[in-house]
Amino acid sequence: MADASPFLQALEGKRPARTPVWFMRQAGRSLPEYRRLRAGKNMLDSCLNPELAAEITAQPVRRHGVDAAVFFSDIMVPLKLAGVAVDIKPGVGPVMGKPYRNASDIWELVSHAPGYATVITEAVRLAAKKVDVPVLAFAGAPFTLAAYLVEGGPSRDHLAARALMHSAPQSWRMLATWCAELSLQFAKAQIAGGAKAFQLFDSWAGSLSRGDYLRYCAPYSRKVLEGVRALRIPTIHFGVGTGPLLTDFAEGATCVGVDYRTDLADAITTLRKHGSPSPLVVQGNIDPAMLACGPRLLDAHVDTILDAGKAADSHILNLGHGVPRQTDPHVLTRLVQRVHRL
Repeated sequence: MADASPFLQALEGKRPARTPVWFMRQAGRSLPEYRRLRAGKNMLDSCLNPELAAEITAQPVRRHGVDAAVFFSDIMVPLKLAGVAVDIKPGVGPVMGKPYRNASDIWELVSHAPGYATVITEAVRLAAKKVDVPVLAFAGAPFTLAAYLVEGGPSRDHLAARALMHSAPQSWRMLATWCAELSLQFAKAQIAGGAKAFQLFDSWAGSLSRGDYLRYCAPYSRKVLEGVRALRIPTIHFGVGTGPLLTDFAEGATCVGVDYRTDLADAITTLRKHGSPSPLVVQGNIDPAMLACGPRLLDAHVDTILDAGKAADSHILNLGHGVPRQTDPHVLTRLVQRVHRL
C-alpha cells in the first residue's frame, strides 16, 4: 500500500529496506509512450484532461518501477485556471499574454480568483487508482511564478522581476501573496484527489542573493509549505542553484531537495551545522548529464551519492534537476532496478 511505501517512510525520517527513487520530470519527457499520447495536443490542454494526465502520471511507474508518481501537470496550470493568458510554446517555455510590471497591471492580475480545480482533483484521483505508489503533488514557488509573470516568459537573469521587488515592494508583495495563494490552492486540489506528499519547486530562486530571497521570497514560499503541512502532508522544498539557500529552504519543509551543483555530503554537513530540522531528510542529487555517460560512470556517481546520503536520517534518490528529453528510458529503468537491489 502507498501509506507503507519506502518513499513515505523516508519522508518520515526512517530508513526503509531500500532507498526510494523517483525522478523530477519523469512523467513524460523521455518516454516514447508519452510522446505518442501527447502527439498533436497542447501542453496545458493535456494537463487539464483528467484521463490523459492520470495516464501520463502512471507511465513512469509502470516502466521504471519508481517509488513515487509525480503528478503530470505544469506550474503554469494555476494561472490558466485563474483565467490568466498563458501558453507553453514548444522549445520556448511559458509565455504570458503580456508582462505585468506596473501597479495597475498587477492590481488587475491579482483580482483573478484561483479558479475551480476540480479537473486537477479528478486527475489525481484517477492516477492514484492506476499506481501502487504514492502520488506526489507539486506546485511552483511564488517567486518562480511571479518572475514568469513580470518577465512575460523565460528569462536568464530575471532583471525585471528583481527590479520590481526593489522599486515597488508593495506591488511585489501583492503579486507574491497572490502567487502563493494560487500555488497553495493548486496543491490542495491535488491533495484532495489523494496525493500523499508535496514538492514546492523553485526554478529561479538561485538567481537571488540570500538577503533578497529572505526578504522578498521566503515568506511566501513558507505560506505554501505551512498550508500544506497543516493538512498533515509531508513537503519537499527544491530549488535550482540554491546551494547557498539550503538552510533557508529547510525551514518549514519535511525534506530538502539538493540540486546537482551542490555536493550532497557538503549539503548535509551544512544543514546539520545550522540546526536543520529533525529528522534530517534530503533528496537528490544525480547530475542529469551522467545519464548519458554510460553505466560505469553513472553507477560510480550514484554510489557516491548513496554513500553521502547515509549521513542524513533518510535519503530519497533523485536527479539534481529534471530528466533531459533525450534520455534513454532504459537507463532510468536500469538505475532504479540497481538501486533497489542495493
